[in-house]
Amino acid sequence: MTLPNLLTISRVPLMFVVVGLMYAESAWTATIAFWLFIAAALTDWLDGLLARRANQVSSFGRFMDAVIDKVMVLGLMMALINGEFFIFLGKNYSIAAMVLLLGILTREFAISGMRMAAAVKNITIEADQSGKVKTFVQLNAIGWLLGARMFERDFGELFRGDQSAWITGVHGIGLLLYVASAVLTITSGWSYFRRHGHVVMD
Repeated sequence: MTLPNLLTISRVPLMFVVVGLMYAESAWTATIAFWLFIAAALTDWLDGLLARRANQVSSFGRFMDAVIDKVMVLGLMMALINGEFFIFLGKNYSIAAMVLLLGILTREFAISGMRMAAAVKNITIEADQSGKVKTFVQLNAIGWLLGARMFERDFGELFRGDQSAWITGVHGIGLLLYVASAVLTITSGWSYFRRHGHVVMD
């Protein structure tokens, strides 16, 4: 249990706390949820940095980092869809968000299955640049959506009248990033299968 691995594993309990705070009605819970998410997202960068600097890169760390990233992203996206982050735009928007999430979910399970099939044959499929970019965009989408809720719930007094457009803008950026993350997730999955799909075709 090195420090990098502990940071990786810490994202799981942080995810549960963030989701709980997202559904809470108390004052400042939206703000706490936002900053805890930022802390969890930063550990995704910090654990790898520390592991490389301390020469503590391990198979366990690489495996758990990839798995926990997926668990955290999918868990928070499900909570966002179920927590009225989309429904107030209309039922069709909520349905569209769920369809995109199902596309993300399908891709993640398919790639994980391909990696397991490759591991049986002693083949390692490392994350490529497209996979890292899609994770970065996914985390940004969640952050902007949580940020919009934070400004609306806990700083609403500062954003009245014309200034409320600022909150709408933050939320709009989050929605655009959510769509972009779904597109990147699916296209990067297709890229993985084009290059490594042979491991499951035998």
